[in-house]
Amino acid sequence: MLCLLISCASFILLSKSFTHHKPILQTWEDSLRLISLKFLGGFLSFLPKSRISLQPITSKFKKMVTFGSNVEVERETSLSLLDLPDLALDCILERLPPSGLCSMAAVCASLRESCTSDHLWGNHMNHKWGRLIGPAAYREWQLHGASRNRIRNYSVRTEKKGLMESLEASILHSSWITWQKLTPVCKVKASTSCLSVDSIMSLYLSLETGKFWFPAQVYNRENGNVGFMLSCYDARVRYDSTTNTFQARYSPYGRRATEENIPWDRLRAAPVDTPPHKLHVSDCLHDLKPGDYIEIQWRRNKEFPYGWWYGVIGHLEFCDGNENGCRCHCNDIVKLEFSQYTPGSRWREMTINRKDHREEGNEADGFYAGIRKIYNEEEIARWKRLWPTQVLG
Repeated sequence: MLCLLISCASFILLSKSFTHHKPILQTWEDSLRLISLKFLGGFLSFLPKSRISLQPITSKFKKMVTFGSNVEVERETSLSLLDLPDLALDCILERLPPSGLCSMAAVCASLRESCTSDHLWGNHMNHKWGRLIGPAAYREWQLHGASRNRIRNYSVRTEKKGLMESLEASILHSSWITWQKLTPVCKVKASTSCLSVDSIMSLYLSLETGKFWFPAQVYNRENGNVGFMLSCYDARVRYDSTTNTFQARYSPYGRRATEENIPWDRLRAAPVDTPPHKLHVSDCLHDLKPGDYIEIQWRRNKEFPYGWWYGVIGHLEFCDGNENGCRCHCNDIVKLEFSQYTPGSRWREMTINRKDHREEGNEADGFYAGIRKIYNEEEIARWKRLWPTQVLG
């Protein structure tokens, strides 16, 4: 009798999970469920001896009831990431690290389009590489991308030509028809699996993997060599992710053409768009006054590239240094001081004419050229952090 009652009640309640939503029968089904539960509970109260033995049955019965009422609710509430509004999806993707974006891009075509967008990768690019990648590096990347495109197009044409010749020589005409049918499919796969060389994601990944050598400037070239203290030289550098440092290639002139293990704080993007062998046009000469921080081009001889050297505008010999009576800024002669060198050193100071300044110097002392005034406090602070622990001779 007990088994019959349980079977009937279970049959009625389980039938709920196999029927569609019908608003008219909803109240009747709920009522029937309550009546069945109350009846079963009341019936079990008359069988105290059997209650313990029936606990597994009742627990399974309750789970069955809960399962039947939640099946369609779960179906209705389960949402895909792609079902989210564009704004919500963008907010999620913006919080992903580069590795997360790469993983999400491999899920499906829709997410690949979103996760490879310049908008998302531009944020990561500015955060990590914005200080090092300047206009010169972007131009180099465009040339690099154009070169890769030419190589890729040439490879595709070569592969097609070689395959066509092979097919014509060794395969029947029917195989040639098959090749024509497969070619568009190959093009589609290539277009979806390969990043555009112009994309920011492609640039970011090329930087991270060290495949792209880009132009930058290195502070204190040949780190530890007193001959380059408080200078900054142009180089081509690449990132080494295993050590979180950089490798540099300098101009072939000089004793050392390469350098490794360069930390981030010894690199910068070129502040002015002047090639290392060209004279910088000084546009700040009329504004220079004592106390201003400057960088000046200097090279050993005419064949060497310029490096940028840190200095300060000093007071002229006739000036006592009193700010109230100082007239140095009105004089055509400007005094440059390099305080990292000891007084009396031939590198300690020099003068230029602000009205007619060109490259000047000789083979013994080197050649001084263009001047740029440093306005940025962060740049000044960086130079001071690189100050040598001992005065140079």
